[in-house]
Amino acid sequence: MKAVSKDVLDQICLRAHYLANQMIYQANHRKNKQPGDPKIGGHSSASSSALHILGAIHLIAKSGFDYIANKPHASPADHSFNYLLDLFLKPDGSRLTVEEKNQAMMGLRAYPTEEHPYVFQSYHSAYDCDNHNFLPTGTVGIPQVNAGYLALAYRFAKKHGYKVPDAHFWCILGDSEFREGSLFEATPDFAEREIGNLTWIVDYNRQSLDGHRIVNKNIMHGTDADRIERTMAANGWEVIQLRHGQKRLALFKSKNGESFQSWLETELDDYTLQSLLLIKDKKSLKKEVTDRFAQLKNFLKDVSDEDLFMALRDFGGHDILAVAEALEKSKKTTRQPTIIIAHTLKGWGLDMAASQSNHSALPDQEEMDLLQKTQGLSADKLFGGFESKTSEGKFLNERGEKLHSEIMAQQKLKNDNWQFFQNQLEKDGGIPDSLNINLKMANHPHTQWMLGQCTAKLTRIANTNRMAEKIKDGQKSLTEEEVRWKLPAEMLTTMAPDVGTSTNLNPAMDGKIFGAPIVQDLETQMGVKDTKSPDLIPGEDNSDRFLRFEIVEANTMSCVGSYGKLRDQLGIPIIPLMTVYDFFVKRALDQYFYNLYWKSSFILVGTPSGVTLSPEGAQHGWKSDFQIPNQITWEPAFCQELDWILAESIRRHMTGDNEGRNGVLIRGVTRGLDQKLLLQNLKKQARFKINVDSSTKLCVSTYPLEGAMDESTVESLNETEIFQTLKNEVLRGAYYLVDYRGYQNYEPGDNVVNIFCMGSLVTEALAASENLLSRGIYANVIVVTSSDLLCGTLAHQNNYSLLKTDLGISGDLYLQPAMNGHSTHGELMTLSGRRVPIVSVHDGEPGMLDNLGSIVGVKQESLAVRRHSKCGRPSEIYHFHHIDSEAVIEACGKVLSETAMESVRLHTSVLEQTAQSEPTSQNTDWQQLWNKN
Repeated sequence: MKAVSKDVLDQICLRAHYLANQMIYQANHRKNKQPGDPKIGGHSSASSSALHILGAIHLIAKSGFDYIANKPHASPADHSFNYLLDLFLKPDGSRLTVEEKNQAMMGLRAYPTEEHPYVFQSYHSAYDCDNHNFLPTGTVGIPQVNAGYLALAYRFAKKHGYKVPDAHFWCILGDSEFREGSLFEATPDFAEREIGNLTWIVDYNRQSLDGHRIVNKNIMHGTDADRIERTMAANGWEVIQLRHGQKRLALFKSKNGESFQSWLETELDDYTLQSLLLIKDKKSLKKEVTDRFAQLKNFLKDVSDEDLFMALRDFGGHDILAVAEALEKSKKTTRQPTIIIAHTLKGWGLDMAASQSNHSALPDQEEMDLLQKTQGLSADKLFGGFESKTSEGKFLNERGEKLHSEIMAQQKLKNDNWQFFQNQLEKDGGIPDSLNINLKMANHPHTQWMLGQCTAKLTRIANTNRMAEKIKDGQKSLTEEEVRWKLPAEMLTTMAPDVGTSTNLNPAMDGKIFGAPIVQDLETQMGVKDTKSPDLIPGEDNSDRFLRFEIVEANTMSCVGSYGKLRDQLGIPIIPLMTVYDFFVKRALDQYFYNLYWKSSFILVGTPSGVTLSPEGAQHGWKSDFQIPNQITWEPAFCQELDWILAESIRRHMTGDNEGRNGVLIRGVTRGLDQKLLLQNLKKQARFKINVDSSTKLCVSTYPLEGAMDESTVESLNETEIFQTLKNEVLRGAYYLVDYRGYQNYEPGDNVVNIFCMGSLVTEALAASENLLSRGIYANVIVVTSSDLLCGTLAHQNNYSLLKTDLGISGDLYLQPAMNGHSTHGELMTLSGRRVPIVSVHDGEPGMLDNLGSIVGVKQESLAVRRHSKCGRPSEIYHFHHIDSEAVIEACGKVLSETAMESVRLHTSVLEQTAQSEPTSQNTDWQQLWNKN
């Protein structure tokens, strides 16, 4: 584009300044406000301080392929620049009409309606009409980190041969925000990875939400700007201090001007500066400075009151050409990220400038009228751009067209990329539903081990050439089914915060670390290489798909989210898979929530998990109930379940079939489980028997019953047929592992209880069920693979159809004759009956399964982790938490007895038609009804 004058740019910024403040003013003066409505507030001061930073980005520095993460309180200013550039867009990329644009400007913090669909969220969001390549910024300290890892993901995709446009990543942060720990965790990582297309700009206005920021200058050896500069330089960043505007620079060159520069840069602390800015009378300001700062006496002799007043406010962050120059300089540093410390004035251009309480302050009507009049807008025209014939109008039109054409080019690239991958998947025959890991020889494997087997196989497939004649020595040619896994395997990118080895990702790590190629393999050169451990030397080869991190869970969580967005941003369905000890997901829960809000598509494996990780003690033993939109959680018990779940998650990601469940959380354990138990128990179920009709009743050989057939003598379907049914049930969220329906003496409402279990606690549920059968109680065991699908947010969407319809769990009332007395075995069976109660047992917070009974209306006892844990064997720890088999048996007795005490009250009209007798007295203590022996 042609060069544009500073005057034109300044006029555009002034118009954006007015528009932003008018947006905020109108949001706070809505005519439809109702009594009791919460305050709306606004951030006129924060929008004004970031005004010229945003102006330089939008009007000069960025391309339509670049990304922006703006500080949340400056979102109105950003919207205003997009308004002027005519970049309010519909999902197909077409522009909003003028009327629709003006409605959007009136809709800050409004609820969208059919009449007015275009509104703006409080802060930048994925739902705004100017959301192209914008990172939602309602959460401070996180979007800027996601931007850095998105830049890394772009480089990763380009290095692996995919079509990726050049892009720069611009992030604006508040100076108070810059103390967020998430930013400091990411700071050294971005430098070490040489992310040179990342620029952070600190809006350094020396104020926070509650007022002036007061820093201990003596301890910090300067202002907070000095601290930021030293910190970032020490962590490998290029640092640009943008302190002064043109008025100051001119005064520095005047007589004794060097004393004024030294005073501003090394002597004046931020709190004193803010106090001086509050002095509105120019003569009083000069007297105050003269009296307090003797070192400026000679300089001030030749400086007018007006010049001093204006120079004090002449911050470099409000000189749009100086800001633009700094932004362009940051682009040239290609092997280092850059931070620009842009000194600004909070509330620039408003009466509230520098006021301690300006954060949520609003211009009054008189000031808004003056701003509107200054912009040449009529009283009845709240919003508007520049006439097309003006210099500003011509520039904005040309600039807006350029950016819009690049936005459309990215959309086309995304569509082309997506079609390429879908065509390749179809050509390969689609993604199989299993990785077919051989479990026959595995001795009590666990789900974390199974994850390693699956990722190892995918890694091998990814790094084996499709063409048999081109494979490397020692490699096997891909089978026909492995070819179908080839593309997803190439997309799989694994990462872990220092726990890749202990979470069984060794094969994916060994010699496949993606990073800046700055290290020679000296261990090999010196002959000291440990060939039994993974090779962790980083490179950038096409086979390098593992990202190694230090102990930085938050960084890794942001990275997995950023990589997952490549699918929706560029049509490149890279599959990011992160492993972490499940307990430490909490360290990155804010980042996890952001990933889900942002609708990133990723796989997170929390393994090992829960108190099952008992040898590592109390601090590693808590599994949380995450109820967050856009996620699905899984907890496989058997290795085969994990295989199906992982294959299904990969298929949904690769084909875009995961709306509402794009964030996948899989929890694994390191406790082994006899895998033969799966098929052994399934084959006992009547539904899997051959040539058995409803009239045939079964029993187990250890408890023979008259008139029943020993189930072991009845032929079952083969493994393939059973597993086909089971696979569908596993992926729906739950299945019967023990199912006594069709067994002799099975009487719902009398001697039946349903045990719901998750993960490793399947072992305890099976043991309890076996024990209860010896007492004549039929305890079905239902394995929950996904609490989200059974009783969580995803289940709520279909009215819990899995629980109610597929599993057939109901609150049906079974009326049984009342019996006096208790204690005998037969009486227990009769007293135990009104409804079929539920016992749930799982290694985690109660909230994961404790609502099952309330959904269908039956008694439920939820066995879960309710206190801090200890070290010990799983069996000991399960007993400590009352989630072992004994606790399950006791809970079953409790709910069976309590449901037996349920009263049935009949309407008087029914009583009049029925012969009545005195009601029998009923015991209200369940423990007396339950025969523990």
